[in-house]
Amino acid sequence: MSVSVLVTGGAGFIGSHTVIALAAAGYRPVVYDNFSNSHQSILDGLREILGTDVPCYVADCTDKAALFDVVEREHIQGVVHFAAFKAVGESVQEPLRYYRNNLDALLTLLEVMLEVGVHDLIFSSSCTVYGTPDHLPVTESSPVLPALSPYGNTKQIGEEMLRDAVTAGKPLRVISLRYFNPIGAHSSALIGELPIGVPNNLVPYITQTAIGLRPELIVFGDDYPTPDGTCIRDYIHVMDLAEAHVSALNNLRRLGALATHYDVFNIGTGRGASVLEVVRTFEEVSGQPLRYRIGPRRSGDVPAVYADASKAQEHLGWTARRTLHDALADAWRWEQHWQKLSAQP
Repeated sequence: MSVSVLVTGGAGFIGSHTVIALAAAGYRPVVYDNFSNSHQSILDGLREILGTDVPCYVADCTDKAALFDVVEREHIQGVVHFAAFKAVGESVQEPLRYYRNNLDALLTLLEVMLEVGVHDLIFSSSCTVYGTPDHLPVTESSPVLPALSPYGNTKQIGEEMLRDAVTAGKPLRVISLRYFNPIGAHSSALIGELPIGVPNNLVPYITQTAIGLRPELIVFGDDYPTPDGTCIRDYIHVMDLAEAHVSALNNLRRLGALATHYDVFNIGTGRGASVLEVVRTFEEVSGQPLRYRIGPRRSGDVPAVYADASKAQEHLGWTARRTLHDALADAWRWEQHWQKLSAQP
């Protein structure tokens, strides 16, 4: 029988692609999502790609009774935890909402796992834990600096909670994946990033501008200490990122009878790209100019950050395989598919 893996936030952008990667690796993914920042239609895309329905429970991770029931009923043996609010700018405006949701969800999940006896957890962390790094690329031994946003701080605190639980001898095997900037979509164009309302992330804003949903893209600042003045990020294809979660879960399951384990891994390409480089690459992919203008800096943005992901390659056997061009081409196909789908009566 396949190993059942609970994917909290499994209808979201990264979660849904990880469902695909888990199924391809022989696992049985179970989606748990409150659909506060995701769309039910993603389940249709998953069904079409996989050729079968994925079990899905509509509930919140802070609802302990509901979470406990699903973990027991589905005989869950591992968890990939994505469910969290994730917009940096919004977290600056609504910090208490972010602390309440992101930390309560993780605490409740840990309590349920310990009560039921589920040991393996992959935690969705973030490169934001590095703050404004002193040296690039960042490695897992780079200092965890004060976060520049409440969102980043919830990831730092989440990692500390997990490390403390393992240090205390709780029967948990945990890997925190500190990933960088996921973009792209599944190559089928049947699932992809689907922001609710105005996008907070660069690439969906670019694709929505290109297709006419947004009048223009605002580039937040061109006076950063970077070659072209715009922020530099490590943009990773979402399917590469999804496969990293499978590699991490495989790693934990190979540990066998070890009672406790905790480790962290950077998940990125190892290459930074500026906002304007992403814009130019998208114009090459789509074959059309993109309307954009330079605006003021955005609170909480780090000038530049990109990964040294050699530890993941060495210990997890994982490396990013897809390019920025691949990711933007897939994102553009997804945007076009979604708009056609949305236009249907």
